Amino acid sequence: MSTGASTPTQTAAAVAARLARRRWWQKPEMVTLAVAAVLLAMGLIVEWTIHSEPIALTLFWSSIVVGGVYPLRSAVRAVRDKRLTITVLLVVAAIGAITLGVIEEAAILVVIFSLGEAMEAYATDKARGSISALMELAPPTADRLIGGNRTETVAVENLHPGDVVLVRPGERLPTDGTVADGVSWVDASPVTGESVPVETTAGTEVFGGSLNGNGVLRVQVTKEHYDTVLARVVDQVEEAQANRSGAERFADKFSAVYTPAMFALAIVVALVLPLLGFEWREAIYRALVILVVSCSCALVISVPVSVVTAIARGARDGILIKGGLYLERLADIKAVAFDKTGTLTRGRPALASVTPIGDVTEHEALALAAAVETGSEHPIATAIVDGAHARNLTIPAARNARALPGAGMDATVDGRALHIGRPTAADRADPDVGLVVSQAESEGRTAVVLRDTTQALAVVAVADQLRPDAQRTIDELRLLGITRVLMLTGDNTTVARFTARDLGLDDYRAELLPEDKSAAVHELRERHGLIAMVGDGVNDAPALANADLAIAMGAAGTDVALETADVALMADELDRLPAAIRLSRRARNNIKVNIALSLTVVAVLIIAALAGWMSLTTGLLLNEVSAALIILNGLRMLAPSRGERRRKWIAPVT
Repeated sequence: MSTGASTPTQTAAAVAARLARRRWWQKPEMVTLAVAAVLLAMGLIVEWTIHSEPIALTLFWSSIVVGGVYPLRSAVRAVRDKRLTITVLLVVAAIGAITLGVIEEAAILVVIFSLGEAMEAYATDKARGSISALMELAPPTADRLIGGNRTETVAVENLHPGDVVLVRPGERLPTDGTVADGVSWVDASPVTGESVPVETTAGTEVFGGSLNGNGVLRVQVTKEHYDTVLARVVDQVEEAQANRSGAERFADKFSAVYTPAMFALAIVVALVLPLLGFEWREAIYRALVILVVSCSCALVISVPVSVVTAIARGARDGILIKGGLYLERLADIKAVAFDKTGTLTRGRPALASVTPIGDVTEHEALALAAAVETGSEHPIATAIVDGAHARNLTIPAARNARALPGAGMDATVDGRALHIGRPTAADRADPDVGLVVSQAESEGRTAVVLRDTTQALAVVAVADQLRPDAQRTIDELRLLGITRVLMLTGDNTTVARFTARDLGLDDYRAELLPEDKSAAVHELRERHGLIAMVGDGVNDAPALANADLAIAMGAAGTDVALETADVALMADELDRLPAAIRLSRRARNNIKVNIALSLTVVAVLIIAALAGWMSLTTGLLLNEVSAALIILNGLRMLAPSRGERRRKWIAPVT
């Protein structure tokens, strides 16, 4: 990745260059095209109205000279590099037209071809601009606190880790950081694609480019400007656009054969037709028409425009695809293997059940357990306290609380000495307590026992909770034709079995070390075909590296995931995976349509050119019209599909 190889100065300069990019009408190529087009139009008007041939020819020649500067320069470079490109074909055709004395058609060729080149550049810039525009979401300046409530306005590039910036309601966050003070909601959709704003309080991680809601935030900077998630996403996407798919490589190979073949065909026509009785002028003209109609901008751009726009569309939705190769693989995935903890589940325990044993109700038992656990930072204690808060229980104050390492917590609540901790041998021997504990553990839950000095009061069970979107994601994968959905986890077999059962997975492997997961991926590939591994990008690194496609969760906050994954789901949302697969298949269909259309147009135009049914101008116009259709078809990828729009309308309100 570029941030790993570039220095801060280089990366910051690249970012600044992108932000300062010129408007399309300020580019020299567009200026010369506009001037050439005006000169051509003036020549045609003079020719059609006052019928002054000398003035018209002067204007046509001026149009050729001005408009031909950049095509000629490109053709000379290609010839110098011993390459035959479509621009070379065009320049040869224009020179041939001039030689035949059809100056008007030569001028039209130059202008229309340059317009086609501009259309290609526009299509690519529009797709890339939808990503680079993300960088512009982060404001160029920030209000840095310099003591008390005093602020100074500084360039974002001058912010450093440890600085604290003030973000007012309705402003965008200037950089990545952690909320030091304040309460608000933050819309991070430009960075992570999350559709719902997130409540933020002290300690919440936030990203540059996010929109602050109705509160004032003081944010402590955690990263240099060039290393923010937003900057790295832009770099990654630009790198991805250079990572070509098989379809793009096929298009390159085809062009390498196609262009010389068209040149050869034109030469054969120019040499053979006079032998068949045609005038040499007619033969050369038909050869030039063949060169013109074979200048298929549509064929050249048919694949790249779809790939670039699909990658741009994905990044805009929080799906970072590292290149055309991985976009292509997404469409062909046959099996998906998930990590469990943090991927299919939340990765932290939550209250599962409270079973009273003694003379207390369920709510009383939970309130007492939460009171004892309030002073503990253990994940089980946190789950119990959070569970009591979720049920709106009043938690009584605890006194003399103390932790017993490996055994639990003691405290006095309302004058009653209480203990909560793992089941003892006596608990397991007790028929009432032991039965509840055994039942909880058989379902993959962790049980703790609340007791006073005389008896057990309740068994409290906690468990890692499934993500709310896990089941929906797996159901959607099956609808998409994924033949095998399974789980690879280092957790114990009991927990894995119940998780797999609850989600309806096809298979699971439990108690796996990282190297075991990697071996399992190899085995599954041989059995099921192309396989994707979905994990957090850290402890699943070996399995991710060995899968056909590595998909990392929650990459907006994970450096390793952004570096190692082939596809990164920026938000911590599992249901982006089916969306990524749908996007890749949509892109593949778009590419197929583009290639079929461009090849059909080229075939028809070449046959018409051989038969002498069209002029240079007509051939080029039809060629450019087909290119425009293909560009528009490719740019459709930037808009949501009909299915996506329908799912958006029927999605439940959260």
